[in-house]
Amino acid sequence: MRARQVWREARAELELGHDEGELAAVWRESVQYPERTSFRGGMMSISKAPAAGPATSSRQVLFVQGGGKNVHDGWDNRLVASLQRGLGTGYTVRYPRMPNEGNPAARAWQAAIAAELQTLGDGAIVVAHSVGAAIALDHLAQAASTRNLSGIFLLAVPFIGDGGWPSDDLRPTKEVASRLVQGPPLHLYFGGHDQTVPIGHGRLFEAAFPRARITFLDGRDHQLNDDLSEVARDIEQLAGGKQPAPERHV
Repeated sequence: MRARQVWREARAELELGHDEGELAAVWRESVQYPERTSFRGGMMSISKAPAAGPATSSRQVLFVQGGGKNVHDGWDNRLVASLQRGLGTGYTVRYPRMPNEGNPAARAWQAAIAAELQTLGDGAIVVAHSVGAAIALDHLAQAASTRNLSGIFLLAVPFIGDGGWPSDDLRPTKEVASRLVQGPPLHLYFGGHDQTVPIGHGRLFEAAFPRARITFLDGRDHQLNDDLSEVARDIEQLAGGKQPAPERHV
């Protein structure tokens, strides 16, 4: 009914010589914001938009993919879909494509991660997978923005250094740990059947990060069987102020 009324008024004003393009713009705005459209004395008017109030957007999660050919669209996208399903509409998962995913370069990825973090508000959460998790962790250990995060969740993250993976681009995990003695809650997840990052990496992280909460998922592969239901549950518990036990087996 209101749309037809708007249209009748627009036609009447056209007959009075009003600009057609201007009236078309008013028509579009009246359809988009019917609550701001009013009629007085046979004339149509649209009030200005109200001043912006406090943000009411959903909680933001940044997901950093793993490395490898077609990982973004063919592998880790299933992890993102599982996480978004588990978190529901109260969360928005950002999933940017990292540069040259088939041959990850730490500096290029860290620059991309830094740019993404700048777009997030306080209280955001970082989730990262595999080599992307190692690169993200190395970056977060030196980034001032870490203090604004509410949690860091790393999936199948390789330990860098003695007993783990060698790397010319990333600092040893023990050195990274010395820079993250304090900071947002840190959660790590390892699959019991992961042949790429075996659970031994998780044991090395236990020694390097005593404050981290480490979860060993029995029967899960490097992709955690495309199931991040436990991660989603832990994120929601963190948002609710609950602090689970330091280690668990699922």
